[in-house]
Amino acid sequence: MSAYPIGQGQAQAVRRIFATNHARYDFLNRMLSFRRDVGWRSFAVAKMTFGATNRMLDVATGTADLAIAAALYHPAIAVTGVDFAQPMLDIGARKVAEHGLEGRIALVAADALHLPFADGSFDVSAVAFGLRNIPERIAALREMARVTAAGGQVMVLEMTFSPSPAFRGLYGFYLRRVLPLIAALFARDPEAYRYLSESIRKFPPPAELARLMEAAGLLRVRFHGLTFGAAYLHVGIVPPRRGAV
Repeated sequence: MSAYPIGQGQAQAVRRIFATNHARYDFLNRMLSFRRDVGWRSFAVAKMTFGATNRMLDVATGTADLAIAAALYHPAIAVTGVDFAQPMLDIGARKVAEHGLEGRIALVAADALHLPFADGSFDVSAVAFGLRNIPERIAALREMARVTAAGGQVMVLEMTFSPSPAFRGLYGFYLRRVLPLIAALFARDPEAYRYLSESIRKFPPPAELARLMEAAGLLRVRFHGLTFGAAYLHVGIVPPRRGAV
């Protein structure tokens, strides 16, 4: 397990965010990240490679932003998004329809620790801004690796408090003071949104997350810093299956 587990109180805060703020979730994400979350997803999508299955899994899909970005960038693939929060999936379904992607994106209510898919079902399994909400991180990574084809990619896109030294003070002030203030102004449950600042500051730094992914069985884990280290994309490769020729 990571040295930064999410406590029960934090897990409840996550559920409150999704239950009470789902209608403003996209708006808050764009505002709180200064819309950099859009660019970060675009970077991740551009790193994806397909071939064995032409299928991608978006874990903790929320309102399907990553699923939609992947489908638009890679027109030959099919995408499945999973999330435990049905209100978020309902919003995601409307967005999928608005983009005319109903035939290529399926949204499923499912637990990230018990994915309802066979081994090797996808070329890419990715989670964007969702791993910090899962207490059993290594179990989630192993499950993502299980459903990904040998040689496929497991991706983690996440905000973290590992910025460049010149940016660290400003970013820390933003997380501690500014983010909770903005949430208080716009979120229906601002107290729940205070969790976001804490979860970002306590999320494992890049090298530690890379080691966690390796402990989950992934190979050649690499990470890319984005926007002065405000977010990182980690990419690991699924090894060959045991007994495979």
